[in-house]
Amino acid sequence: MLRLKKKGIIDKVFVMGCLSERYKNALKNEIPEVDGFFGLTELPEIIDSLGGKYKNEQINNRIITTPSHYAYLKIAEGCDRKCSFCAIPLIRGKHISKPIEIIVSVAKNLVAKGVKELILIAQDLTYYGIDIYKKQKLAQLITELEKIHGLEWIRLHYTYPTSFPDEVIDVIAASSIVCNYIDIPLQHINDNILKSMRRGISGDETKKLIDKIRRKIPNIAIRTTMMLGYPGETDKNFNELSDFIKKYKFDRLGVFTYSAEEDTFADTLNDGVPQLVKQQRADSIMEIQEKISLELNNQKIGKTFKVLFDKKEGDYFIGRTEFDSPEVDNEVLVKKHNSEIILGNFYNVKIIKADYFDLFGQIEK
Repeated sequence: MLRLKKKGIIDKVFVMGCLSERYKNALKNEIPEVDGFFGLTELPEIIDSLGGKYKNEQINNRIITTPSHYAYLKIAEGCDRKCSFCAIPLIRGKHISKPIEIIVSVAKNLVAKGVKELILIAQDLTYYGIDIYKKQKLAQLITELEKIHGLEWIRLHYTYPTSFPDEVIDVIAASSIVCNYIDIPLQHINDNILKSMRRGISGDETKKLIDKIRRKIPNIAIRTTMMLGYPGETDKNFNELSDFIKKYKFDRLGVFTYSAEEDTFADTLNDGVPQLVKQQRADSIMEIQEKISLELNNQKIGKTFKVLFDKKEGDYFIGRTEFDSPEVDNEVLVKKHNSEIILGNFYNVKIIKADYFDLFGQIEK
């Protein structure tokens, strides 16, 4: 961006977000050509620097930067968890829930602008409400959002597994518009690693939670993430995780290799797993997941799904089922010459072919 600025292609460069929140002074010294560094709560200052005037009454008047038919809706900021490897609480502070009525108001405005799918996000979705209502209120929030006329999908992202509220499982099971999809980062399954990670949940409790979710919502798609090479992770620990993934066959799974975050508890531990081993373990897990994904995708061949179309690329219209979130999950591809599709609309699509991470289909008339 600074190179583009030097060429006169862009006028100014601003930096904002977690990095500039935590290391603003160091960044100012390191990259003095930047016109402004802003933290996480400095929206008025950003607007002022651009010559605008900050208006409180415009807070809920969202500009949509995603395709117009879906939007991310943040319901809380910050995190009260004590995960040993994570610096988010140090950067973003304690968990602060937004009141239900404010969230519903923002959601109504988004739907009025044409949004059909709301993706609920927070650093910790399942903690929602504890700070302002003294109890978990995610299920009640979802129930209020379901009442919005014109909203067709609600999707849940970043649900913490510890103290997972049963009523949220029940709401998903009973709802016609909450997607049968849940993103629940598990990180590991070995008890010693989970304890050192300070996740507040054991391997056995993790398995019981996944079993309960699948029992109550048989066609649920579960997305999770795993961390490989955490300090002290042995070959035996890794093999335990591999066996768990093979057995539980998550619909979507991503991996991270551990890297130390300054001022976290894990940063005080001996990071004794070589980077090469971390990467080998990550590659091994993704190889396992590729096979699982292909197996699950092949089971969809011949079946018909409701698909929301996001974009067109090359010879294909590209959409998603309720089991897939934008950017990170599987996609459904339909040949352009086989159909004329309006982006942002839902269509029934019969799956005719599958590969590791994509489905190919045709519109059912």
